[in-house]
Amino acid sequence: MPEAGAWWTVLAAPAMLLALAALAVAGHAVLEARDAGRPVGAAAAVRPFLGVPRALLARPRRLPAPDGLLWRAGVVTVPVAAVLSTLVIPFGGVAVTDLSVGVVWFNAMEVLTWAGLWLAGWGPNAAFSLVGGYRFLAQGLAYELPLMFALISAATGAQSLRVGDIAAAQHGLWYAVWMPVAFVVYLAGVLAFSFLGPFAYPAGRDLAGGVLSEAAGADQLLLQAGRWLWLAAGSAMAVPLFLGGGAGPGLPSWAWSLVKTLLVLGVLVWTLRRLPVIRADRSVEFAWVVLVPLTIAQALIPALAALD
Repeated sequence: MPEAGAWWTVLAAPAMLLALAALAVAGHAVLEARDAGRPVGAAAAVRPFLGVPRALLARPRRLPAPDGLLWRAGVVTVPVAAVLSTLVIPFGGVAVTDLSVGVVWFNAMEVLTWAGLWLAGWGPNAAFSLVGGYRFLAQGLAYELPLMFALISAATGAQSLRVGDIAAAQHGLWYAVWMPVAFVVYLAGVLAFSFLGPFAYPAGRDLAGGVLSEAAGADQLLLQAGRWLWLAAGSAMAVPLFLGGGAGPGLPSWAWSLVKTLLVLGVLVWTLRRLPVIRADRSVEFAWVVLVPLTIAQALIPALAALD
């Protein structure tokens, strides 16, 4: 069980999340430059950040009859929910708050992103952004149930919803080894609620950016930041859920947590440019026909083991 965090963890957790998200953006930019045949180096890594000052100073886009309150609420919700999700993630042996229902909290913050992104699509009162918001809801119908069963598998194995207990229960064997289906489905879920890579359908180019199409300046920056913050938060959560938390030889627990988080984040960033975007109707069909039965069967394995 992790220790309840001191006051400094309230600042350290968002700072760490922001650093991981920035690292993911830089890594993705480098891979993008390499694939495009452009020079790969420091210039490629910092290029995505050069437009941040300009975005902060840009005026919001003016549209006819938008619902400004809902629009702004949705835009802010996405990154804020990502930050709040990290409150229960133990880094080494310390978490900001050691909730007895930490897994539920993380899942609730992820579901809150549904509302935020849909409001960000609805608020502008524009066709492309609205369709993008509905695409995310449709995509959620595909990934959410398999993701929940993946979380349930880890919680059942530890017989606890406390994230620290789940990490501690893997002292003999990581859950990623004997719950591989849950682990892979969880990683796919991270890409899905980050709406990146193969799950970038809500922000599709065929809709001129979809849910992002009408956001400009700081609004665009917040939504884009929310995507990468969620990718970093999901990577960090994978460590206590499936990779034994901070356990490991030779290094302090915080170092192992960092190394494992960076490895998961690196795999996800590499995946972003290796898989095509999946339409929501196809992902829903695959999820309900294939992934839901598989994850239910996976959840039964730790449940049966717990009966012994």
